Amino acid sequence: MRKEKRLFGKIIMTLMVVFFYLPILFMIVFSFNSSKSLTQFSGFSLQWYQRMLNNSSMMESLYTTIFVALIATIVSTVVGTISAIGLSKSKKIVHDLIMQINDFPIMNPEIVTAIGMMLFFITLRIERGFITMLLAHIAFCIPYVILSVMPKIRSLDPNLADAAMDLGCTPWQSLIKVIVPQIMPGIFSGALIAFTMSFDDFIISYFVTGGGIKNLSIMVYTMSKRVNPSINAISTLVVVLITIVLIIVNVIPIIREKRGKKEEFTMNKKTGLKMGIVALACLLIVSLTIFNSSNKQRKYEGQTLHIYNTGEYMGENIIPNFEKKTGAKVVMDLFESNEQMYIKVANGESYDILIPSDYMIERLKQEELLQKLDKSKISCMDLINDDIKDLSYDKKNDYSVPYFWGTVGIIYDKTKVDETDLKKEGYNIFKNQKYKGDIYLYDSERDSYMMALKALGYSMNTESKKELEDAYKWLSDCVKTMKPEIVTDEIIDNMAQGRKAFGLVYSGDAAYIMSENENMGFYMPGGGTNVWCDAMVIPSNAKNTELAYEFINYITDYDQAYDNSSFVGYTSPNIEVMDELSETDFKGINAYLPRSNNKNDEVFNYNAKTRKIMAEYWSKVKIEASNAK
Repeated sequence: MRKEKRLFGKIIMTLMVVFFYLPILFMIVFSFNSSKSLTQFSGFSLQWYQRMLNNSSMMESLYTTIFVALIATIVSTVVGTISAIGLSKSKKIVHDLIMQINDFPIMNPEIVTAIGMMLFFITLRIERGFITMLLAHIAFCIPYVILSVMPKIRSLDPNLADAAMDLGCTPWQSLIKVIVPQIMPGIFSGALIAFTMSFDDFIISYFVTGGGIKNLSIMVYTMSKRVNPSINAISTLVVVLITIVLIIVNVIPIIREKRGKKEEFTMNKKTGLKMGIVALACLLIVSLTIFNSSNKQRKYEGQTLHIYNTGEYMGENIIPNFEKKTGAKVVMDLFESNEQMYIKVANGESYDILIPSDYMIERLKQEELLQKLDKSKISCMDLINDDIKDLSYDKKNDYSVPYFWGTVGIIYDKTKVDETDLKKEGYNIFKNQKYKGDIYLYDSERDSYMMALKALGYSMNTESKKELEDAYKWLSDCVKTMKPEIVTDEIIDNMAQGRKAFGLVYSGDAAYIMSENENMGFYMPGGGTNVWCDAMVIPSNAKNTELAYEFINYITDYDQAYDNSSFVGYTSPNIEVMDELSETDFKGINAYLPRSNNKNDEVFNYNAKTRKIMAEYWSKVKIEASNAK
């Protein structure tokens, strides 16, 4: 019976280890994948490591992460240890009060701490960036150090310091030579916890940073919105670096013991702390070496250009080439949605270039948050496709220069979907019971409402409450009867693997899916679709407008536009690039060339009232979808 219990325990332990480490192994394997897929291994390649090393933003985020974690660990360990020793000599009421205050940040939800720190820095008018991130990390690490050191202090003889001073020690010698060595295990474990918490933190860092300063967790989060296997490469690099640290800390002492050394190199002695410091120093040196090797050709002199763009929406060579050409430094912050971008800009955060969508440009223009462009400084407008000039959101392009454009349509698996159904039903195919449980809806009230309104024969810019309610009922009926999966950018890889019959998708994403899987097709119903355009604008509070104009002209010329469009997959506004890519990289892929001759196609116009109604209804639809499952 005991043997059976032991066997059962071993099986459970093995399964737990597999559960924890199999995803890491999966990530490492796919970091060497030759294709962009995150789920299907196509062959061995080091291309994602090469791209990682060439991506200065990724390497800077790794450097920032390690540097902040090391400084926060050292400072919080010193402050936390001194505070714990001081508390041990305090009155009980003071000790208990401080410990309650110390426990509060640990028990408090991290999002609350993050928002509190953000508001604190805003109130004091402290510009958010590296310093604010470092201060925040030190602040939330100190309680963990105090909590780790206090038990060791309580275990000491309270008369130990007095005895040392009676024997001739000064108070400082008593602290350093007597007290600290006795509590070293607590100090070391507190330092390890502080380093881990700082290295791993996302939420607090996300709210307190600014000025283009990003740690690794923020970088990975923004990159994960779209398919980018470089995430696997940089995560594998972190695993390797941590493994090196563990080897230094654990293996070297064992080797030295086997050589007959009398010193005891265990984690509860001074040497353990020294070895840990050496390991962390090695980690910093390795990261600096990688960082410097990837930037040795760059010149960070002169001015700085601040760009606010959505994640994974720019070719990997665009910024490095611009920096080499101009000698300027480009700092690019990333946003998840137009609404997130709007909040920062409306609150006065300064950028030199924004790249929002059409409807948001209209809103920013209405609220006088954009400056009118000086046409004499823009030399690229003659290169741009006439189909995306003078659109309703910005007549005469007084405020914007197109960046990418496209449409929204249905990506479908030709082996599963009857094309006759698509032509006959259009968007109403999303309610065809033949495909129940085999469809994707896109998690966007704008695009989902466009689909429902067009399916009903309405304008996507309707202001009619009845028509908006009819569209809600259409979507509600769809999620209740069809059991769709509501997704965002994960639809890209999933449809490339043919996991569903069809789904709603942006044309640029459809182009990538079709290039990965020849069985995929793209269809735009005759009832109309959303012709969208993301464009570059200059905020009214921009600090470097001259460099902003330089970048706008630079990224729209042939070479950079070609690099940008071929990498991202969305349609270039440069007419020459669009025509060439449609015959080369995207030949035979109809999704790359947006439709421009259908009278039912529309540009989405900004209307605060209808947008609020759509958002409220879409929230209800998602709740109904969850309940339907």
